[in-house]
Order: sequence, then structure tokens, then C-alpha cells
Amino acid sequence: MKELNQYLDVAPEVKKALEEGRPVVALESTIISHGMPYPQNVETALEVERLVRESGAVPATIAVIGGRLRAGLSKEEIDHLGKKGHGVAKVSRRDLAVVCARGMDGATTVTTTMIIAHMAGIEVFATGGVGGVHRGAETTMDVSADLEELAQTPVMVICAGAKSILDLGLTLEYLETRGVPVLGYQTQELPAFYTRHSGFAVDYEVDSPEELARVFHTKREMGLSGGVLVGNPIPEEYSMDKAVIDQAIDQALAEADEQGIHGKECTPFLLAKVAELTGGDSLDSNIRLVFNNVVLGAKTAVALRALEG
Repeated sequence: MKELNQYLDVAPEVKKALEEGRPVVALESTIISHGMPYPQNVETALEVERLVRESGAVPATIAVIGGRLRAGLSKEEIDHLGKKGHGVAKVSRRDLAVVCARGMDGATTVTTTMIIAHMAGIEVFATGGVGGVHRGAETTMDVSADLEELAQTPVMVICAGAKSILDLGLTLEYLETRGVPVLGYQTQELPAFYTRHSGFAVDYEVDSPEELARVFHTKREMGLSGGVLVGNPIPEEYSMDKAVIDQAIDQALAEADEQGIHGKECTPFLLAKVAELTGGDSLDSNIRLVFNNVVLGAKTAVALRALEG
């Protein structure tokens, strides 16, 4: 990562925490610009940072600003990304060089948040959901870059599972092939983002932030490459009815197909359409599951710092 470090700026608060060995949690910015409408996106992002601090860690919202990779943003920069919305480039690994060379702003996906977090020395990243193998991938070859990043970049990613617009079974198969441990936090099933149950088993159930920290620490100590994926189910009171969400997803997929929407525009379209079809219930669930994940992320980062001394 040395070649990339010349393009990296770490916010003073985050840099000081890392130098002092205090826990830091990485947060993505695609959820700000592409995941929710303004002003809910900015309100959610600032509340997420507050929850991380309240839980004992330092938040590091990650993005590309003016061609610079940034670990830690100001409130003004978060508001800028929120207001600009889809006008901000959605940046995956393939986009980084172009966006930086052109001095552009970019919202980081799970993939690029992992890359920049690792460059900065941040080990725990909390988000909403990860990408995966898309339905119909046997013909389209549409597989999220998130899965490849998990296979090579040593960051623990805490999420509410893979988005239920994806093929969850194939996503788990892909992760197994690439050697990525998939852990369920107090569950034996991979959460399905809006709902707690998918019917697909995780590799191992883990019961505490301390155990999550031990698994990640041990994996690194053994010299095993890649990250760890943690599925943290949405709280019961915010979980949506599986039949309702599945019907909305099927309709959204059909409309995406009719309109020829594919590639990196597919997920934002599907999430927006599902929110529309559920009368906004899915957006509320999305916000609540993010809050739930960042609190677990902060507790895990605290446990990891205690373990590593």
C-alpha cells in the first residue's frame, strides 16, 4: 500500500487515536451519497459518528475529496457529499486511480472503504450491507468487488449480511471459495439485511465482541490473508416481513431489467425502488440496522485494542 499512501490524508482526530492505540471504526460514504435521500443521509451519518463515540471508539468516515483519499471527514464534508448525492462518483477499486487523477470527489463502497481503512491502519469497519453475487450471475457474471476485497484486505467488516436483492446462497459459496470466514453475531444464519433470517447458514456463530476480536486477532497472527465478514442481524423490532420485502425486491428487479439498469447503478436503483414500494419502511429499517452495526463495530474495536495492548 506504500504507493497509495502519498494520496492519503488522515484526519487529525483519527490520526491521534491511531498513534495512541485507541479504537477506531471505519465508516463508508456511499451510504451518504447513494444510499439515502438528503437530508436523512447526512443526519444518519452524523448520528452514526455520535454512536461510535458514545460506544468508546473514534469514527473515521471514509471518502475521496478533491482526489485525496480521506480517513475521517468534517461535518461540512459529510454535508457536501449528502447534498451532492448521486453527483458524487461511486468509487470501487477500479475507479480509484481515475478519480484521484482527475481530482474528483468520490463516495467509497465497501471495497474502497476497506482499502483506505487498511492504508490508515484501521482494522474494524461497520456498514449496512455488503455486495455479493447478483441474481442471474451465472449469465451476467455480476459479482461485487466487495467479495474479492474481503479475500485480500485484512479488515473486519460488520454488516447486516448481504443485501437481500442478491443471491445469498451463491454469495456464501463465493466467500467460502475465497477463504473468507463468515461469522454470525449471536445467530447461525446469514442475516438478509432488512430481515433477520435468510435460511442460509454462516460458518460460525460468535457470541460477543470479545470473541469477534479474538478471531480477527488470531487470523492475523497466523499470517492468513484477507478479512472477516460478520453478519449482525437487524434488531427484531425493525425487521421487516420477509414475504413483503421479497415481493418488493422481485418487482424492483423486474423494473430494473425492463429499464436496462445494470452494473454499479443497479443496487442504488433497487434500494430506492424497494423503499418506494414499501412506503419508506425499508429506509427506516436500513437506518436502524446501520446504527446497530456501528455500535457492535465500536465494541469490537474496543475489545481488539484491549487484546492487542
